[in-house]
Amino acid sequence: MPPAFNNGQRAILRDVTNETLDAAQEYFRTGDYQAYLRKTGGASIAKAASKSVAGTKMKSQEAQTDVDLDEINVDDMYVDKSCNQVRGQIRRLLDSGEMKAGEFCTAIGVSNKSLNDFLPYFKKREIAGIKAPTKKAKTTSASEGSASTTVNLSGMFLDGEDTGSVEIYDTCDEIRKKISAHLTKPGITQAQFCRDLAAQLRTGANIQSKQLTDFRNKKGARAGNTSSVFYAAYVYFEKLRLAEGKPKSKHRQEMEAAWPNGFDIVHGTNRGYWCFGNERPHEDKLGRVTFH
Repeated sequence: MPPAFNNGQRAILRDVTNETLDAAQEYFRTGDYQAYLRKTGGASIAKAASKSVAGTKMKSQEAQTDVDLDEINVDDMYVDKSCNQVRGQIRRLLDSGEMKAGEFCTAIGVSNKSLNDFLPYFKKREIAGIKAPTKKAKTTSASEGSASTTVNLSGMFLDGEDTGSVEIYDTCDEIRKKISAHLTKPGITQAQFCRDLAAQLRTGANIQSKQLTDFRNKKGARAGNTSSVFYAAYVYFEKLRLAEGKPKSKHRQEMEAAWPNGFDIVHGTNRGYWCFGNERPHEDKLGRVTFH
């Protein structure tokens, strides 16, 4: 049975020459890798080992990136990185060899020129000694900021809340927008928001961060309509609207006209439809399905 070799030893076997054969044989006998490098100058093995490690890393990266990124919705998520941080991420991605510059441009929908203009711009600013602008200091205190975004909803009840049948007049996409905007407010954390949502459920069930993340990652007017996150979030934001005395939005009025008895939260998006051979179901922005 042939002996087992590590990546470095396999690289030596691949690249061994007449000049390095004696050193390689001694290394396999003694295991003294540093002595081998001293005798061979280290160049060939370092290069070979580098290729071997790079190949291993690439396989690992391919396994990690076997994900359909188009299924993840980040349209309304808060941008939490500076241009320099994004620039660094792009550089690291391209340097890793996982994607070529052209492939990356295609993936994000920009031209090569736009990418090339973006990458050097902030480096030029750094070399020129131009400092990045700093954030303006907030004039309100932390306690005032927290108080302004926190409303006591414990004494409010909506029709149907006691039976878990509040009529909903928002699409899933609209609720996702409200969630994203709400989580950017000072003093609001995702963990606390999950507890606030759970408080809207008559069953007393908990809502986990993963449930919230799964719902936010969906895309479509009815995508996630059977989720407890969707129902609880609608109840929460409707109470918040009433507590703040805000009028109904145009979207809300359109939903009331389109769904007189409330939005469908029973039939999920995986349901099937019967239609004629030349017809296909189509979903509009309000979640209504028609056949064309």
